[in-house]
Amino acid sequence: MITVTNVSLRFGDRKLFEDVNIKFTPGNCYGLIGANGAGKSTFIKILSGELDSQSGDVHMPSGQRMAVLKQNHFEYEDHVVLDVVMMGHKRLYEVMNEKNEIYMKADFSDEDGMRAAELEGEFAEINGYEAESDAAILLKGLGIGEDLHQKKMAELSGNEKVKVLLAQALFGNPDVLLLDEPTNHLDIEAIQWLEEFLINFENTVIVVSHDRHFLNKVCTHIADLDFGKIQVYVGNYDFWYESSQLALRMAQEQNKKKEEKIKELQAFVARFSANASKSKQATSRKKLLDKIELDDIKPSSRKYPYVHFKPEREIGNDLLTVEGLTKTIDGVKILDNVSFVLNKDDKVALVGTRDIAKTTLLKILAGEMEPDSGSYKWGITTSQSYFPKDNAKYFEGCELDLVDWLRQYSPEDQTETFLRGFLGRMLFSGEEAKKKASVLSGGEKVRCMLSKMMLSGANVLMLDDPTNHLDLESITALNNGLINFKGAIIFTSHDHQFNQSIANRVIEIQESGVFDKEISYDEYVEMKTAKKK
Repeated sequence: MITVTNVSLRFGDRKLFEDVNIKFTPGNCYGLIGANGAGKSTFIKILSGELDSQSGDVHMPSGQRMAVLKQNHFEYEDHVVLDVVMMGHKRLYEVMNEKNEIYMKADFSDEDGMRAAELEGEFAEINGYEAESDAAILLKGLGIGEDLHQKKMAELSGNEKVKVLLAQALFGNPDVLLLDEPTNHLDIEAIQWLEEFLINFENTVIVVSHDRHFLNKVCTHIADLDFGKIQVYVGNYDFWYESSQLALRMAQEQNKKKEEKIKELQAFVARFSANASKSKQATSRKKLLDKIELDDIKPSSRKYPYVHFKPEREIGNDLLTVEGLTKTIDGVKILDNVSFVLNKDDKVALVGTRDIAKTTLLKILAGEMEPDSGSYKWGITTSQSYFPKDNAKYFEGCELDLVDWLRQYSPEDQTETFLRGFLGRMLFSGEEAKKKASVLSGGEKVRCMLSKMMLSGANVLMLDDPTNHLDLESITALNNGLINFKGAIIFTSHDHQFNQSIANRVIEIQESGVFDKEISYDEYVEMKTAKKK
């Protein structure tokens, strides 16, 4: 359990949060959400003690232990992987080392014997004798094989280091677990394993994530950082989102009778309860959802950009033919004999373990890179718009303000009124529209690139990891915009819900050729999981 009492924090004139009072209780998983810059990671740092609040305090009962997912992937370069995991339980690791140092002494005294006996007793109490096997089980679950357990961290890849640090946080059954973006850089199998681990975890979890599917699977509660306060709601992310939209509609319809509102609320709660899965998390949510009353649901101050892609012309049946594309970069074969045909209604999720392969394919199709061999041909009725993973060339050193930046990509209406209106719908209102393009944040650049795509009127969209840098509100808006798009899409994303809700076809870029099937992303994941067993 962790109790937050009257916690406030300001940076200069900016109030992040004020007089926050929350009790995080065992058995629950809290998804901490809020707009970009709202202070989610800062709040996690206050909970962990890394950062002091200006007022109030954070209390944990004595004897309880907190674990935090470390963000510095190079902190343990000279340490052995298995040891790094066990360092997650600081006291256990200290006892283990002191005990080993005593036993290694050449002149072992009576005092050493007594101290060793004390340490052995404490070691047993904190399950020290199972420590190595427990650490190995966590590593294996996250996809770190035994051949890596005795290697130095410096020998691991970046993604492998992320998994080791996650295992470190999970190790030793902590009473409170703080996880800031734990699914970043994880593969499908590792995310699934982590979901199951947290569903069965019986202590307190507080997690920050932009992965809506992950929040929906593991969270029993949503802690919403809004209006400088943190309000806790029962349910997962989808329940919070739908309920906040329902509350907004109710607030806009003040004349609606309370009885009608209650009926609408009851129907809403019943729908979410009926759709709950059979996991422990969902069972806990259902019991609490049934107790929700009208006043428990409140509108959010969140602003969602307006994302709408409208093709200028209807697409024909002849879209794209790809035959035998092959590409080698720096001596490594990235694409090998990639062939497929894109059809009129296809919304294709490009998947695979190598991000560079997916990015290379999209660059070739966008005309930004030449293949070594093979060919591709776009149909005469198609027009394409491409969202690159790296958008730096569009912004670096650009001294244009956003109105003039966007004017470059507006083929028809170049008036300031139209461009400002368009930027306003993408959350660049008032003086925001006069910002220099070169000073934008990552999320702002993505919103600008999406604006450029919307103005293109293209009937084929190619997007390479478009949810990177976006907050949950912008991800939701983009997600809905692509679902409603009346054209063809070929895209990459690490966002499970994004893939599942948009794609009707999955193409996996393999070391040789492709796996290509008209299935949903969930069906693809199930198929991959079944093959592993």
